[in-house]
Amino acid sequence: MRTVLEEVRSWHRPLVLMVLVMSGLVAVSGIGLLVDGREILNESVWLKPFKFGLSFVLYGGTLAWLLSKLRKAKRFGWWTGTVFAVTGIVDVGFIAVQAARGTFSHFNDNSDTFNQVGQKVFMSGVLGLFGASLVVAIMLLFQRVGDRPLNRAIRVGLGLAVAGMALAFYLVGSQGQRQEVTDAYGHPVTLAGSHGIGVEAGGPGMPLTNWSTVGGDLRIPHFVGLHAIHFLLLAVLALSLLAARIEWLRPERVRNRLIGVAAFGYTGVMLTVTVQAFRGQALIHPDGQTLAMLGGFLAVSAVALAGVIASARRRPAVPAHAASRQPVVAGRS
Repeated sequence: MRTVLEEVRSWHRPLVLMVLVMSGLVAVSGIGLLVDGREILNESVWLKPFKFGLSFVLYGGTLAWLLSKLRKAKRFGWWTGTVFAVTGIVDVGFIAVQAARGTFSHFNDNSDTFNQVGQKVFMSGVLGLFGASLVVAIMLLFQRVGDRPLNRAIRVGLGLAVAGMALAFYLVGSQGQRQEVTDAYGHPVTLAGSHGIGVEAGGPGMPLTNWSTVGGDLRIPHFVGLHAIHFLLLAVLALSLLAARIEWLRPERVRNRLIGVAAFGYTGVMLTVTVQAFRGQALIHPDGQTLAMLGGFLAVSAVALAGVIASARRRPAVPAHAASRQPVVAGRS
């Protein structure tokens, strides 16, 4: 525990502070979900800040750790992370305030002063979050923060995260759709934009996520992209742990190739759900074209996986003393 605490102390402090603030928001929103019966578009007013808070805890914590591993341009990286932290607190703070007011944060085109100012700040924040993530991703392309499997996971994961964030530019109202709805108190609200494709806001949705079950929903590829890095880091961790028991997994090159296969498969899933959403198709109702696209990516991934495993098992075993020197997930400088 002491080692873990010492490691966390070395992380990017503004981002750690943001994570603590977001953790508090998750707790408050969770209580709101249980005790506050107000709803907008058939979901609790506190569901959105709960989901955003949880997402920023995961992504912000990952960035705080990554920035502490930089060996070059550390000061520039610190300022980039600070921009992300401040922007995240302001943007998600606006979402929380609007939830407390019982109204919409996204797409709200009402003319009251607070909303108009808040929308301009909010939309500027989207650009700040995207820009900061893109800068960090570019910086890590030219630096190593660990062994090859870890570096591949970080670079691909951050790249997909930036791609997922790019969808936010479409989500903030570029579609030109206008819809008249009501807030939690029955007051009229004009929504200028929607995350749905081929479906109006407020339709049937999946439990918890509220992703549309009758049309396309761009929140799905946005979510899949944003959390690609977490999936790939977990894959690195799993392979490192398994390498202690499975001899052919011990060479770094084998685990690096396996992470490459996982990255390809995950990218295929993201591309599939993105195309599916833009086609106006619900996630849980894929047609033949969607299934064929997904099946193609998974088939290529399965063949590549089998090839990597077969090649690794044919190679000579790694001596025990060499295996003991294999890097762990935390990486090396």
